[in-house]
Amino acid sequence: MKRKILLRGMLGFPIGVAIGYFITIIISLIWAGGYYSPCVPDLISIMGNEIYAVLLQALLCGFLGVGFAASSVIWEIEHWSLVKQTGIYFIIISVIMVPVAWINYWMEHSVPGVFRYFAIFALIFVIIWMVQFVIGKNNVKRMNENLPWKDENNR
Repeated sequence: MKRKILLRGMLGFPIGVAIGYFITIIISLIWAGGYYSPCVPDLISIMGNEIYAVLLQALLCGFLGVGFAASSVIWEIEHWSLVKQTGIYFIIISVIMVPVAWINYWMEHSVPGVFRYFAIFALIFVIIWMVQFVIGKNNVKRMNENLPWKDENNR
């Protein structure tokens, strides 16, 4: 299990950086008026220049990737209920995501800003979880339909 966590975490870093970079491209296409906006202006101001801000954001996106990937082993702990897996996974990624979002200025630095960001994060988590649940449920249903003894039990 420890080896699996380590390997997934190592793979998660470059994936996190790539996803973070992809998101900056999407955000730039939507809101930057034809310019590339690699990070939030407040982060550039705090870091002193754009390259340091981008470097910090890339490292933190990599850290997010490590956290999400490494904690994915939770879904393989078969003796845990789905509720326990979901709760612990959500807590772990929340503890990682919220500070990273704060440091990168992805949220307003105020109590309402943190609550708004967390609410959006939780909503996205619930939507993704529900989609994954439905996909999994349909996969199980399809597999059960293909079992060789299915017809014997229905007679």
